[in-house]
Amino acid sequence: MKKYIWKVSNLFTVNTDTKTDYVVTAVYDIIGEEVSEGETYTATLSNSQDFTITEGSTFVPYADLTNDIVINWIQDGLGEDLVANYESSVGGMIDSKINPPVSPTNEALPW
Repeated sequence: MKKYIWKVSNLFTVNTDTKTDYVVTAVYDIIGEEVSEGETYTATLSNSQDFTITEGSTFVPYADLTNDIVINWIQDGLGEDLVANYESSVGGMIDSKINPPVSPTNEALPW
């Protein structure tokens, strides 16, 4: 069974007239893991999500941010379908490690 961990690796901020350290971009990793026949296989997909500064939106001070809060923002921005697609992509990378695709070989011509 695969499990996925979403982890923020970096945040980019700007200061506005009313707020300090307003997050405008989050860089994140989706880390997948599966144990198969006693061996652990992992794969990672890295991406970034931009956020728009909107006055009147709920503001969380930078010092109060957590990985879970920012990941919720990211996943809300992506939507359920894209979250599922990203996790499926990571899952496919893991499947390719468990059962590597067969690569054709260039054989000498038999004549």
